[in-house]
Amino acid sequence: MNITITFRHMVGTDAVKNYAHEKVAKLQKFLRQAMSAQVTLSVEGLTHVADVRLSSGSLAFHATERGEDMYASIDMVHDKLERQIRDGKGHTIARKRGGTSAGEYAVEVEREAVAATGRSRS
Repeated sequence: MNITITFRHMVGTDAVKNYAHEKVAKLQKFLRQAMSAQVTLSVEGLTHVADVRLSSGSLAFHATERGEDMYASIDMVHDKLERQIRDGKGHTIARKRGGTSAGEYAVEVEREAVAATGRSRS
């Protein structure tokens, strides 16, 4: 697990750095392969921005959140990434369990439509 934290336009404190590292590290339990993450924490005017790019094997995720508090921004970006990872994982599991893909489903519907129109003409 490789997590890089960058501060822009702000003084980086150890407390914020450790908090961001802990939050992003928790996402590893949802992934099968080792992850690498680039976390950018910045201040734009009065807005605190947390931007995270995460990759694990062939998967890549990105989330950005803006808020009045840096800790809240980190929490929101963590929730967003967790949701993205869970949704992607559900999609892959459905495909592995023999669920039909969109193309296969379209072919089946077309066959049923042709069969139904063929029967009604007889």
